[in-house]
Amino acid sequence: MRSLRTEGRWRRAPRWGDISVWQGSATTPDLPRWPLTAMFVLFPIWWLLGPGEAMWIALAAVMLLLLLRHGEIRAPRGLGIWLLFLLWMGCSVIGIDSGGRLLGFVYRALLYVTVTVVFLYVYNARATLTARYVLGVLTVFWLIVVAGGYLGVFWPLFSIDTPLGMVLPSSLSSNDLIREMVVRRVTQYSPDAWAPIDPRPSAPFLYTNGWGNAYSALSPMVVAYLVMVRRERRFWWLLPLIPLSFVPAFLTLNRGMFLGLALALAYVLLRSVLSGNVRAIAALAGLSLVAAGAWAALPVADRLDHRVEVSSSTEDRADLYVEAFTRTLEQPVFGYGAPRPSETPGAPSVGTQGQFWMVMFSHGFPGAALFMGWLAWAFFRSVRERDPAGLACNTVILVTLVESLYYGIMTTGLMVAMLAAAVALRPTEDAEPAPLKSQPSRVRQI
Repeated sequence: MRSLRTEGRWRRAPRWGDISVWQGSATTPDLPRWPLTAMFVLFPIWWLLGPGEAMWIALAAVMLLLLLRHGEIRAPRGLGIWLLFLLWMGCSVIGIDSGGRLLGFVYRALLYVTVTVVFLYVYNARATLTARYVLGVLTVFWLIVVAGGYLGVFWPLFSIDTPLGMVLPSSLSSNDLIREMVVRRVTQYSPDAWAPIDPRPSAPFLYTNGWGNAYSALSPMVVAYLVMVRRERRFWWLLPLIPLSFVPAFLTLNRGMFLGLALALAYVLLRSVLSGNVRAIAALAGLSLVAAGAWAALPVADRLDHRVEVSSSTEDRADLYVEAFTRTLEQPVFGYGAPRPSETPGAPSVGTQGQFWMVMFSHGFPGAALFMGWLAWAFFRSVRERDPAGLACNTVILVTLVESLYYGIMTTGLMVAMLAAAVALRPTEDAEPAPLKSQPSRVRQI
């Protein structure tokens, strides 16, 4: 992957240490912002209609067409690790043994391709999708996630039948994943369970763990965006929303989210101490005090204790991890292609309780090594970033690495991590462009 294609011939990429995987002969305008904006800012519409994150597949297809028209596609050299994972993942289809699992395999494969296209799009749209703009879009998405959390807090039993459910044939709507998509709920709650647990916010995602994963991945981006707009009016209305977001976040009782947030806080604090950034240290200390106050004021500790007492989720996960490893030993190269029912009656399917374990079980040990290897490479390659946006992106990749061990990060968590990598891995020569005098700043910035 040391060359590029130009009018049917291959030649070496010119500079920056990245590679060019495609170059056409035509020069076209800069890549537009609207596909990325539509993915995240319009997400409530996709959620209400039914497709939700599946709508990102269609928008990624638009991005791919725009990239091909753009004339050149650049990528960092380490992306080859991820491309090898995609190839290995595709080969693991040989382990599929049923039509239902094939449907799930194709859907997950499309999501993997989607995050790849989005990475390349943002990486190449340096003039239009600046770091500030990308973080601004993700901040809007964070606000949507927080609003969905509050919806679950105040109206935990709210649900809606989506238009998607009205048009899908029964042969498709009978699939477990699709059935959960066509009826939108705002909490993960079962009043008929043998050991009822208080409703846990999940909107605009299917599961509470998805909400927690998204919140912990997006929060560092929001803090970095606050730093970037600290001299603007929007800073003052966005700042109080951070402590307000603790209410739905803490009431999810997501232990994995708490771990991810604590890791992000500790990592940024360590980086701030090493760089001697007194302001950042003071701000992080203040944020920790506010979080501690919210924890004390909300009934989090009691609910969390109750959940631990009546739920055996920790032991169940540990058993599933052991089963995933031992069964992968039987098909270590390409795995099973998709999760399979557990050998323990009543337990969740093997490969559904953590992205790493799903990749290992579905695509074998080499697939898991390539998947985690890409995230590890992106983290170490971006660790030198010191500006607010770069540090936030580096932190998000670290959090994703850890949370992939116990969260299914498809699709939002992985998407945010790929966006973080795209921004952080851009060449250092990519400075924020100066405002165009012919364009008002309210149009070009978020």
